[in-house]
Amino acid sequence: MHQYLKAIGFSNLNTKKELKELLLQVQEQFTHQITVSYKNCTDYCEYQKEYGQDMGITLLGELDEEENFEADYYFPYFEGSGITTYADVAIDRKIDKEDYIGICEDPRVGISLIFHLQNGIEYMREKQIGLSSGVSTSVTFSGLALSGKILFPVSRNESQVKKEKKASENRKMLLSAARGGDQSAIESLTLDDIDTYSKVSRRLASEDIFTIVDTYMMPYGIECDLYSIMGKIIAIRKRENALTKEEVYQLKLDVNELQFDVCVPVKKVLGEPQIGRRFKGTIWLQGTLNF
Repeated sequence: MHQYLKAIGFSNLNTKKELKELLLQVQEQFTHQITVSYKNCTDYCEYQKEYGQDMGITLLGELDEEENFEADYYFPYFEGSGITTYADVAIDRKIDKEDYIGICEDPRVGISLIFHLQNGIEYMREKQIGLSSGVSTSVTFSGLALSGKILFPVSRNESQVKKEKKASENRKMLLSAARGGDQSAIESLTLDDIDTYSKVSRRLASEDIFTIVDTYMMPYGIECDLYSIMGKIIAIRKRENALTKEEVYQLKLDVNELQFDVCVPVKKVLGEPQIGRRFKGTIWLQGTLNF
């Protein structure tokens, strides 16, 4: 059973029988359906059912010539808003099923971001008509979280904000140059990292880490698309699962200058979300390619 079903309001789903009934409901009462040519006498079909605004369950599988559907896999989804990044995206298929992951690099984060591709069946269709494997397009990220904490913002004056913004712009330029093989940029980044480590080590003697680090995004555990994040809250919505009536927060966050939405159960959030405060948690990162 997919553990991130809890993130969209299915916390009381406990048995395989209940899950089977839920997936049957998705298949029979879907709100969206897409079918693409797959193999001889077989199509690949996606059923999607909304259980609240911008969230629901996607069920995929084969559809034979007699319209018999055989489920392959499913996943809970949460659709983000806006555009998170413009980047070259590499798409790769998982070994055992028609499930896709995407990889892109954004200089604002400084690491390769790996995400579960929400519109994999659209990618299959685009690939059939000639889309290359390295896609240059925009990506909309979103995240599902099982729990989270709300932290107060870090107090900064206008001068500090301007200084940090300038340093961020300079670092992005250096990262871009370093990816192109610029040796001086690589050396500058190395020296900056050493200097940052030294400053943080001195401040940790008398300050809490979360007063030093404003936002972050880093890989979590051994799953490639799980991330530990902390981001500033810039918008809040409270929504309800139409079937279970469980409430969830849909938060728009600014994480290392990346903006994306996160969905988390209300009862699993410690603290009161407010614009300007920070959200800290672990997310399953999803992404949609904007073809």
